[in-house]
Amino acid sequence: MAPIAVGDVIPEGTLAYFDEQDQLQQVSVHSLAAGKKVILFGVPGAFTPTCSLKHVPGFIEKAEELKSKGVDDILCLSVNDPFVMKAWAKTYPETKNVKFLADGSATYTHALGLELDLGEKGLGIRSRRFALLVDDLKVKVTNTETGGEFTVSSAEDILKAL
Repeated sequence: MAPIAVGDVIPEGTLAYFDEQDQLQQVSVHSLAAGKKVILFGVPGAFTPTCSLKHVPGFIEKAEELKSKGVDDILCLSVNDPFVMKAWAKTYPETKNVKFLADGSATYTHALGLELDLGEKGLGIRSRRFALLVDDLKVKVTNTETGGEFTVSSAEDILKAL
């Protein structure tokens, strides 16, 4: 399957997260993005070094600036279960502007065409590192990394595109 591209409509799918009342929720991706400008960024795994020390903190730190440029929501996607995503979110002092979404079986990541097979490293199927700018379900920007790089998918890179 070809990776999602500029001009594509993001696929519908269901992801999981814990809400403010600590209740497990299932959510439709289209319900999160329809009629809104959102950033959907994907990481290979919760608690992994680049994801934890660079990728996620960048979106947390730049959230207000991104919102001032018209972004409604910032969505973090990882092929982890919702319990891991909840625990990972709690490691950051401020996450109100970033929603941590679990794609436990990589179903949605596969629908995006952005899966990464890290089986040789004992990690199974994961998400490639990416950042999408989506406006009313339509992809406006796709910044997808090669391998384990972190060169084009940062919050700063998305800011340049706004």
